[in-house]
Amino acid sequence: MRFRRYMVRKSVIRKSMMLAMLLMIAASRAFAVSIPAGSHATVRINTSLSSATAHKEEAWSGTLTSDIVSNGKVVAKAGAPVKGKVTYVNRSGRLHKPGALTLRLTSINGEAVYSSRVSRQGKSHTKSNVTKIGGGAGAGALIGALAGGGKGAAIGAGAGAAAGTGVAAVTGKQEVRIPAESVLTFTITGSK
Repeated sequence: MRFRRYMVRKSVIRKSMMLAMLLMIAASRAFAVSIPAGSHATVRINTSLSSATAHKEEAWSGTLTSDIVSNGKVVAKAGAPVKGKVTYVNRSGRLHKPGALTLRLTSINGEAVYSSRVSRQGKSHTKSNVTKIGGGAGAGALIGALAGGGKGAAIGAGAGAAAGTGVAAVTGKQEVRIPAESVLTFTITGSK
């Protein structure tokens, strides 16, 4: 009889402990503070990214550079790990269309988030190409004028412009690169 009471008491204590643990877990989740929309997350990325080699959906990582505070409480501490992904890549053409990259955050300290995008674009081809093509045309016209007068200048200008275009095509890629240790700021738009 004593053994039976002992077993019943032990069972009741075990159930009570399980219930208490479940209530504690539920309470901790209820009081867990998520990162609110509108918060700014300033991030230092760990890896270098380039429009020449990156691909859409490529993952990247980094760390938070400053605390994220909501209602006077720190919801994410500086140094917390962050993850993100590349959402857009545009490889540079040779004579037009500079390279471009767009990044978004996907998590802060293990909490999934949605964020604004941060985009970077390579330098424009226009100034560089105008210099190379125009310089080639000018040099060709000068050489043509010295060699054959007015007609030679016109032929030389055309040949020089073609050579300048060739130089622009060979050297013209304007990829964008985001070096490791770059600091980027995202705006949190929601959490998952």
